Amino acid sequence: MYRRLALAALAAVLAAAPARAAGVSGQYIEARNCDVWTGPCFANAEMNLTGKHAVMAWKVDKGTVDGVCLDGLSVAAVISASDTLGLKQTGPGKALLMVDDQANAAQRAALVRLAKQQGGDLLGHVVAVEKAPVRLEVCKCKDGGCASLKAGTTARIQTRCIDHQHDKVCGNEGNFYPPLAKDVKAQAAVAIEHSFTGKIFNETWTDTERRGAYVGSFETR
Repeated sequence: MYRRLALAALAAVLAAAPARAAGVSGQYIEARNCDVWTGPCFANAEMNLTGKHAVMAWKVDKGTVDGVCLDGLSVAAVISASDTLGLKQTGPGKALLMVDDQANAAQRAALVRLAKQQGGDLLGHVVAVEKAPVRLEVCKCKDGGCASLKAGTTARIQTRCIDHQHDKVCGNEGNFYPPLAKDVKAQAAVAIEHSFTGKIFNETWTDTERRGAYVGSFETR
């Protein structure tokens, strides 16, 4: 089971000054329940009907936040938004952060700061921070789209590379939506699995074989 950070500690983290995190680098993944590699006609058909949920994660290869070393540690964010992600939001969204169970207290606070800096407005309203196993693996493959994420027992992503012949629907596909996070260099991918089964939002989701993921790397500036 997750062990939640004390509310007082969480409040202090969220009220702190912007993180000093330039030069932090590592791996990145996201998936949402709408297509990101798609044609405009299909994207328009999904707008504000789906795409309001996402899972994002960062694995630090090397770097420090406010002097705290985060090498090898990960943080994931689960998002429930009011509108399709990538569009202007007309209402407040909610986010759950899962911080690496291998991190100490200072590192957990630094991971929260890193995620909030990189996630921007999407992580403006964090309803809970939980300590959990966060395991992100980006595999070496031809097109760089193969990866997996397990965050606790509730959040999952597994991706594969887009087959630019067989995954086409309209023949006019492209990266319609950019990645949700800042400072990301990522490849659009197919989410074989994208799911969240927790209770924090009073809603869950499971998506399969959707062209709604990004896999790649990040480096803060």
